[in-house]
Amino acid sequence: MAEDVQERGPSINIIMHSAFNPEARVDPHPMLSASREKCPIQRDEDMKTWWMGQYEPIREAVNDRTYVRHPTKAEPESLSARMAEERDAKGRDRTSILFLDDPDHSRIRLPLAKAFYARINKMKPEIEAVIDTIIQAAPETGEFDFVQYIAEPIPVYVIARILGVDESRLAEFRAWSEAVILSLNPVRTPEENVQMEEGAAKLNDYFAELMVARRADPQDDLISDMVQLQASGEADIDDEDLQINLQALLVGGNLTTTDLIANGMWLFMNHPYQMQALKDNPALAGQAVEEVLRYEAPVSITSRIVPDERVVAGCPVSKGQPIWMSLAAANRDPRVFDAPDAFDITVKRKSHVAFGGGPHICIGAPLARIEARYVFNEMMVRYPNMRLTDEEIVWRTLPFFRGIERMKVAV
Repeated sequence: MAEDVQERGPSINIIMHSAFNPEARVDPHPMLSASREKCPIQRDEDMKTWWMGQYEPIREAVNDRTYVRHPTKAEPESLSARMAEERDAKGRDRTSILFLDDPDHSRIRLPLAKAFYARINKMKPEIEAVIDTIIQAAPETGEFDFVQYIAEPIPVYVIARILGVDESRLAEFRAWSEAVILSLNPVRTPEENVQMEEGAAKLNDYFAELMVARRADPQDDLISDMVQLQASGEADIDDEDLQINLQALLVGGNLTTTDLIANGMWLFMNHPYQMQALKDNPALAGQAVEEVLRYEAPVSITSRIVPDERVVAGCPVSKGQPIWMSLAAANRDPRVFDAPDAFDITVKRKSHVAFGGGPHICIGAPLARIEARYVFNEMMVRYPNMRLTDEEIVWRTLPFFRGIERMKVAV
């Protein structure tokens, strides 16, 4: 049945819509817009994957709890199946909540999210203090790489403080975190695989060390919270699952929050009237973050796997076939957003889908919002005349993500 649709419907090349394509890396939106308007759902036969780019079908799919996520449930040879991880000795699918399905997903995510959200609410002044320290350490005058000095260190050091990482280990922690982020690249080189595996192993060892220390002497941090929930029976999570999901907080939050901050400042510098609006009214910071997320979301795509034969966006889709959904295309869908290609922080728009939705909505979304709101306002005060230099912006080559690798600014 799906084959008939493929013969008569439009096809797409998902990789050519990603940062692997130099044209899409610099500006993916013309290509995404053209594909979005062709058809609600299209087939990439090379990747054995369906693609959607319209807002309503995507919002419906990400909120549909019957879809599954674990790549072992995907059609063989599909892009999703290629991301499958091996099972452990007990036959369990050892992966993070990014790809777990219920009941394991809820078993791990619910207590972790509850502890995480309570922790970031409690630590908001400390989060802001970490951000202040980093911003104040950046050059006061001249030119510098905004990503290197501000956007990149902020998320790493904030999450380190939340977790309880010893300050003497921050440099190591940052290096391990950056190595683990390589797991987001589905086409890693052998050298990158080695770097990623070594970073993951060292992070696991360090988390195990911290968990032992916090059981003996609890501190005011998330790891103490989690080991106490384990001990009380409120969290049915073993140490290995906890280590895996602490890493997921890093992978799912550090890079994307870096990109949210850098993308946002890039947009402000390219839209001086919007920058002035925020300077004039700092209370717009929350709405500004939402508009940055809509306009240049750090995560370009998300996926779900069809658990049974069904009709999706008007087309029959077979069991096990993955659907990859372009959040970037959906967030500029003219059926939903007026003037979708205009960046305007003064307009309150319909909710975007930059964080996905449903049970797999980004667990780090509240922290990313806190960090970005504070950074945007502080940057307007610290660097009121910040501007881009003539040096070319370097966009990441990481597929399915949208972010700046290097951005030279003058202050």
